[in-house]
Amino acid sequence: MKRFKFVYSKNEVVGKTAETLHSAFIEHMGRAIYGGIYEPTHPLSDEDGFRKDVLEKVKKLNLSLIRYPGGNFVSGYFWEDGIGPREKRPQKREEAWWSIETNEIGTDEFMKWTKKLNIQPFMAVNLGAGTTESARNLVEYCNAADDSKYAKLRRKYGAKEPYGIKYWGLGNEMDGPWQIGYLSAEKYVEKAKEAAIKMRSVDPTIKLIGCGSSTIDMPTYPEWDMKVLDGLYDYIDYISVHQYFFESTTEADFFASHLAMDDYLATFRSLLNYVQTKHRYKKELYVCFDEYNIWYNNKELPKDYTIAPPILEEQQSMKDLLVFGGLTNSLLNNCDIVKISCIAQLVNVIAPILTKNNGPLLLNSIWYPYFNYCNYLNGDVLKPFVIKDYKFPSKYGEASLLSQSVTVNKEELVIQIVNYAKEDVTVEMGLNGFDNLVLFKHEEIRDDDLNAHNSFAEPYRIVPHEKKNAVKLDGEKIQLKLAKLSYNLIRFKR
Repeated sequence: MKRFKFVYSKNEVVGKTAETLHSAFIEHMGRAIYGGIYEPTHPLSDEDGFRKDVLEKVKKLNLSLIRYPGGNFVSGYFWEDGIGPREKRPQKREEAWWSIETNEIGTDEFMKWTKKLNIQPFMAVNLGAGTTESARNLVEYCNAADDSKYAKLRRKYGAKEPYGIKYWGLGNEMDGPWQIGYLSAEKYVEKAKEAAIKMRSVDPTIKLIGCGSSTIDMPTYPEWDMKVLDGLYDYIDYISVHQYFFESTTEADFFASHLAMDDYLATFRSLLNYVQTKHRYKKELYVCFDEYNIWYNNKELPKDYTIAPPILEEQQSMKDLLVFGGLTNSLLNNCDIVKISCIAQLVNVIAPILTKNNGPLLLNSIWYPYFNYCNYLNGDVLKPFVIKDYKFPSKYGEASLLSQSVTVNKEELVIQIVNYAKEDVTVEMGLNGFDNLVLFKHEEIRDDDLNAHNSFAEPYRIVPHEKKNAVKLDGEKIQLKLAKLSYNLIRFKR
């Protein structure tokens, strides 16, 4: 049996998790909005047409931010189409996802939904087909308290008080040729800078997120990011990055996805340090990882222009859960630079929550590590000292058979650990400075069939189970017995 050995110390800290690290993304794509969060004909919908079963599950996540309305969608979206009386809103062809957008849900309805959840909105503006003046006007509509044109319009449509939206994304994936209004890095810097100045002229307190690379595989990566940071560092607060992970080659490469995310973030760490030093900037800029998830269905999307067509409604497997757990560990272990992270997406589209029209709700396998990430993995993230590790080869390099994170706050010390080995293993872990721990719970998720998933017919195939007698605690030393190909969350009270 392989015996791993690690030491964590109370004084060796990567950083502290930001509240905004635990966030999500939802877009006008497929059934994420229509049939996902909003379905007025559903028997469980509330007076505003929002599904109460979805609201209940999202509340349980205790999210900080929800990014909206896109995504690729935002680059062809004109926010003025989604305000005012619904009967006067235009139905339009939506070119990003080849559907019909009814505009039944717009800015004001989204704000109602986030208020029900007590979650902050993270609003993206259209810097594709849209203008910088339109972006500025949206800030005025949402945040102005005076008698200006768009503040008066907001009040006319029912929202007397300003929404006070703090986080704003300057476009989406503007490095991508697939993006409506795609720009070169130089032209994007020019447009984003103009938008930033205009938007802050309305509300100087807002936080702005600039577009970084849409994937590590882009031919312009990381030159795009260098040019954007060089031109926008003094105008933005975060640089966004996106990455989806596919089982495109081998199982080993898929399991090593957390290493790819680590490498991606290591590059951004260097870029941020270089640009800050080059320009002698005093302020710190951070990473906003506002799209990440497992995505393995490469089928061509329907292009028949219907309302809310089902798109990418995956039923994620046990294998996907193992990979997803590793991704959240990577985000935690880079929390000194990653301050916002948004799962993409929240409902129906490669999401932890699936719904049926006028039917039930299903929790996908990745719901469970995502729930843990949002609820229990917060505080100081400890840095490991590796004594004995075992690795496997992948296209990303040598990857550890274990992905792990250790977080500590006033109440708990929590270990999230994924075993990618095809055998049971033992982990000996020193926790220096923690001699008063009491084991609270060890939850394990595993299945002999890595392709097993939850379904509407079998909704509880992949769920956590409490495991007994696999954790031995002796002062500041812990011994863990981990089952093969398993996800584990171990919580200690302090």
